[in-house]
Amino acid sequence: MSEPSMNLIEFLQSIPDCRKARGVRFPQWYLLLLTVLGNLSGAVSLRGLERFGQRHSKALCEILGLTFRGVPADSTYRLLFSKLDVSDLYERLREWMQSHPAVVEAGGVEGLICDGKTLRGSAVAATTADGTPFQAFVAQVTLYSTQLGIALAQACYDTREGHEQQVLQQLLQEVQLEGVLIQTDALHTTQAFFDSSSGAGLTSC
Repeated sequence: MSEPSMNLIEFLQSIPDCRKARGVRFPQWYLLLLTVLGNLSGAVSLRGLERFGQRHSKALCEILGLTFRGVPADSTYRLLFSKLDVSDLYERLREWMQSHPAVVEAGGVEGLICDGKTLRGSAVAATTADGTPFQAFVAQVTLYSTQLGIALAQACYDTREGHEQQVLQQLLQEVQLEGVLIQTDALHTTQAFFDSSSGAGLTSC
């Protein structure tokens, strides 16, 4: 598990580069850092990340003491994201967030909020096994602690392959917290959830 003292840059640097070394101009951690900062600033597309880098990479490099020729193009991000193991990244991110000093010093959390969101632009037309049309999309489920002000775990799923209830049960098993108040939508307040092994020791409302 990542050390509690690791900051964001140290965490990103700890992730093995998924690309071949030949031809690499920008380290993976730097591209991921620009992605995080860009997303927080509203850059949610490859071209948006490229434009964000054009505006801010010079100042960022001066702060970090880095020197690069040019800025990452949208194709640079496309190559990185096509090779990045998202599941592994999520697992590393979850471990890092749970090792956050705020979590360690608090000795646990009193409650978590389950929040499910549809990823914009992910909706596609699909059909069921019997040919009934429906709209499928990619969604993300997050377990957020208002007490600490951080997300402790999150996962994405395709509605053609999973359901929010299943994803929440999986996340609760991964964070391994007992006696915690889980606040969810009414969608999850079913007997099946309370009867599941992942619901043991938990309270949901």
